[in-house]
Amino acid sequence: MIIFDNVSKIYADDSVALEKVSFSVLPKEFVSIVGASGAGKSTLLKMLLAEERPTEGVVFFDSVDVSSLGKRELSEHRRKIGTVFQDFKLLPYKTAYENIAFAMEVAGRNDEEIESDVPHVLELVDLQDKVWNFPHQLSGGEKQRLAIARAIINQPDVVIADEPTGNLDPLNTEEIIQILKKINDLGTTVILTTHNKHVVDTLGKRVIALDRGRVVRDDKTGRYTI
Repeated sequence: MIIFDNVSKIYADDSVALEKVSFSVLPKEFVSIVGASGAGKSTLLKMLLAEERPTEGVVFFDSVDVSSLGKRELSEHRRKIGTVFQDFKLLPYKTAYENIAFAMEVAGRNDEEIESDVPHVLELVDLQDKVWNFPHQLSGGEKQRLAIARAIINQPDVVIADEPTGNLDPLNTEEIIQILKKINDLGTTVILTTHNKHVVDTLGKRVIALDRGRVVRDDKTGRYTI
């Protein structure tokens, strides 16, 4: 599904974010990408979303070079990817229901689909009793579960979770990881970036380790070591 083929990213100040990175991700796989701050994790995700272009190499999604996509094709490409951020990026003046409904509206879904699907996805992330709450009325863990619901509502092929537990306590962290595993079990590819060793060890899924822009480990056993 996803291929990074000898990808490097060098910025204008000659700083190297990625250097000759090569790996592939299969459909329905769960992959954790680990490494210290500055290792290149965020740049790698931006490449997949075509927010950054490689200096060298190619990023493929479903056999298509994402850097070659035009404006309309790029919009369609990004709809195939649901993104979850560390700081949630929820709309503060919309309720839980409205945050998810808005994502559906942007994707061109009709009112009937919205009324049918939003309650189901809120139930999936155990927020069925918070339907009309605003983000400021939710705990950190609840906000992240709402962000996940928004990311999956349009049934993306891939969910990217960029440090989704970075601001959460251990209990909420465990809940988020279990939801991501559930999403993966339902057939969605999940790419998780984290530097939380406990999260990776709990998952027991494939781990790709980055260090100063290079892939230094690709371990199918799910151990967090660099």
